[in-house]
Order: sequence, then C-alpha cells, then structure tokens
Amino acid sequence: MRISVSSDMDEPVARGLVAELRARGHDVVAHGALEPGDDPRWAVCSEAAAREVADGRADQAVVCCWTGTGASIAANKVPGVRAALCTDAYTADGARRWNHANVLALSLRLTSEPLLKEILDAWFSAEAGEDTEDRENVAHVGRLDHGRAP
Repeated sequence: MRISVSSDMDEPVARGLVAELRARGHDVVAHGALEPGDDPRWAVCSEAAAREVADGRADQAVVCCWTGTGASIAANKVPGVRAALCTDAYTADGARRWNHANVLALSLRLTSEPLLKEILDAWFSAEAGEDTEDRENVAHVGRLDHGRAP
C-alpha cells in the first residue's frame, strides 16, 4: 500500500512511524520535516499528504503535528479526505469502520511507540463497514465537500 506521511517536526515518533510503515511493507512518501527541503508547516505538509490520497496517488495518509489537531484540520479541508485524529486503537478502528476514514492524524506529543503500533494495527485491520446508516453518513460528508449537502 502507498502511504503518504507528513510531520511538521522531525520527532522520534514521526521517524518511528515511517520506519514502522516500511517494516510492514508499505511504500512511504514523506512530506514536511521528514523530507529535506520540503515545507514543514503543519498546514502545508498535511495538505500535501492528504491531496495525494484525494488525487489517488496514495492509498492512505498519516499526518502528524504536536497535538494532531492542526494536521487533521488541514487534511480535512481537502475534498474527498476523511481525516481522523486517533489517540488510541479503539478510535482508529472506529474511524475506519464507521467513518471510512482515509487519513490518520496523530499527535507527536501523545503517541508513544507501543501506542503507535496499536493504533496502526487497528487502523490497518479495520475495514469500512457495510452498515446503511454509516454509509449514508459518509455519503453526506462527501456531499459537504461539494457544498451540496441538504
């Protein structure tokens, strides 16, 4: 799977994330502070990672900043992206299952290495659910991207 990763800071968690994704066999494209010469501002690098998902150049993305909040906000401004800030495995599972999230947002401050692995395990093992209400909600969010939601 091709995963676009961004971080506004070159922190051990961000480096560990890239290493863990590669160890799991994913093709990783780095943005921001993880890519020398790239713009490290959280709004810019999160948008770049999210845009790769929206444009079909990446299957998913992981965006990081100190709290994860700014990265998730920036990613969610890209039409077609459903970014979820996940601080635990249960939230990551639910974000994929119920919200069909395609971008994972992480906090560089709160995410330890063991927690990172738990979140990634949950994120990659969960699949978009088939529940009609969940699908309708995801479709509604998609229409919001285009200003057409009732």
